[in-house]
Amino acid sequence: MSAAPATDMNATYTGIRAATEEVLPRRVWQKRYARRLLFTDFLVLAIVIGSVQVFWLGFDDAASFGFPTMTGGQYGGEVSYGIVSGAILILWMLVLVAVGSVDSRVMGVGHTEYRKITDSGIGVFAALATSMFLLKLDVARGYLLLTFAIGIAGLLFARMAWRKWLKSHRARGDYSNQVVLVGSRSSIRHISDELAKQPWAGYNVVGAALAQDPRDSGILAIGDVPVISDFDGVREAMDIIGADTVIITGADHLDPQRVRELSWELEKGEYSLVMAPSLTDVSGPRIHSRPVAGLPLMHVETPRYTGLRAAMKRSFDILASLLIILLLFLPMGVVATMVKVTSPGPVLFKQRRIGLDGEEFRMLKFRSMRSDAEQLLAQLDAADRMDPDSVLFKMKDDPRVTKVGRFIRRYSIDELPQVFNVLMGSMSLVGPRPSLAQEVAQYEHHVHRRFLVKPGITGLWQVSGRSDLPWEEAVRLDLYYVENWSLTADLAILWRTGRAIFEGKGAY
Repeated sequence: MSAAPATDMNATYTGIRAATEEVLPRRVWQKRYARRLLFTDFLVLAIVIGSVQVFWLGFDDAASFGFPTMTGGQYGGEVSYGIVSGAILILWMLVLVAVGSVDSRVMGVGHTEYRKITDSGIGVFAALATSMFLLKLDVARGYLLLTFAIGIAGLLFARMAWRKWLKSHRARGDYSNQVVLVGSRSSIRHISDELAKQPWAGYNVVGAALAQDPRDSGILAIGDVPVISDFDGVREAMDIIGADTVIITGADHLDPQRVRELSWELEKGEYSLVMAPSLTDVSGPRIHSRPVAGLPLMHVETPRYTGLRAAMKRSFDILASLLIILLLFLPMGVVATMVKVTSPGPVLFKQRRIGLDGEEFRMLKFRSMRSDAEQLLAQLDAADRMDPDSVLFKMKDDPRVTKVGRFIRRYSIDELPQVFNVLMGSMSLVGPRPSLAQEVAQYEHHVHRRFLVKPGITGLWQVSGRSDLPWEEAVRLDLYYVENWSLTADLAILWRTGRAIFEGKGAY
C-alpha cells in the first residue's frame, strides 16, 4: 500500500511536529515526575515518622534489644528511636521504589499505584515485625501502629494530589505519551475515540499508520487523526513527528513477522509497543497474560456474581447501611419533617423498580416532587427533555419538584431512605441505576446485563457525571461496572460519591 501523496504528507508532518514540539520527551517528563513523587513520598514519611516519634515517645526514649551470641551468651543493649525511625524511613523508601510505585505504567491511572503504596507499607511493617521477633527488639507498639497507619494514609493522599495535578496537565496534552495508532480504519477510529474520552490516561494520539489494505490507499485522516504513513514507514514517521509509542489496534492485515521486526526497531530508542485487543471495557484484574509457544495469549476471566466476593459485598452492605442509619437517623428525621410541613403528601416516595434478575421491588426516597407528579409526567413537553434520545426522562428545571425537593436532590439527600432497601437486600450501596419498568421495555438486549447484580444507591455513572451524562455513556458505565465489579472498586466509587455530593453537581 502506498502512503498519501508526498506534498500532503509533508504538510501533515509539519503540522503535527509544530503541535508537539513543545511537548517534553517521554523519558524527560517520566523521570521528572517520578523524582517529584519520590521527593513527596520522602517528605510525607519523614514528617509522619518524626511526628509520631516526638508526640508518642519524646526525644530521649530508646528501644532495647537482645539476641544470643555464638558462645551461648546473650548480647543486648539499647538503640535510639531516632535510629529506628531513620531505618524505617530508608527501608520504606527502598521498598516503594522496588515495588514499582513510580513505574510509568502505573502513574496517574487505575488502582495499581494505590495498591502498591498500600502493599509497600504492609510489607515494611511485616519485615520490621519479623526483625523485632528475631532480634528481640522491644519497640513501642503504639508507635509502630500509628507510624504505618498514618504513613500509608499520608502517601495515598499525596499521590491523589499529584494525580489531580497530572490529570489537569494531561488534559492539555502535557505529560503524555505521543501515540501512533497502527491497524485498520475501523480499529484505529475505535481506539482513538476511546482514548479521547480519557485524556488523563496519558495517551495523546498524534497520528495513524494504516495496515496494508489496498482499500485504504490515499486516506489522509481517520476522524481527527492524521494518517502519517503506512505500516512499513511507521518507524521513520515517529521520528519526524516526535511520537514515542505505537499502539497496534488490529492485526488483520499485519504480518506477524513484520510486527516482531517493528518491536525490534523500537528497541533502538525510547519507544513503547502496545497491543490493543478488540475487547474493550474489561478491567485489569480480569486480564491475565500467559505466554504459550511464543504467543502472548491474553486470558479474560468470566465475571463471577456468587461466592466469597459476593458474600463480602453483602456483608459490607449490611454493616455500612446499619452504620449510616445509626449516624444519620436524626438528620433523616429533620428532612422528613421538612418534606411533610412544606408540601402536602407522604414523606416517602415509593416506586416500583427492576432489580436483580429482573425482579420488581419498591424503592424508597424522600418525596422531592408534588404528590401528583406521576400524573403530570405525560403533560410535560417532550421538547424540554435534556436528552430526547434517552429512555430516561431528565429535565433540568422540572416544575414538579418542590423547593425542599430541589435542595435535597442537589445533594442527593432524597436517596438516603434507600439504605433500608440495602439493609433488606433489594439494593446494594454500589451498583447500576435501578430501572423503571417502562425504561426496561425500551432497553436493547445487551443492556439487560445490568440485572446480573443488584442496583445501587450510587454507581459508576453517578460519579462520572450524574444526570449530565448522555444515555449511551450511562449504559456503558453501568455495564462496565457489571463486568468488572469488586469490593475495592465499590470503595473507590463511594469515595467519589462523597465528593460529587459535596460539590452538588449534575443532579436534578
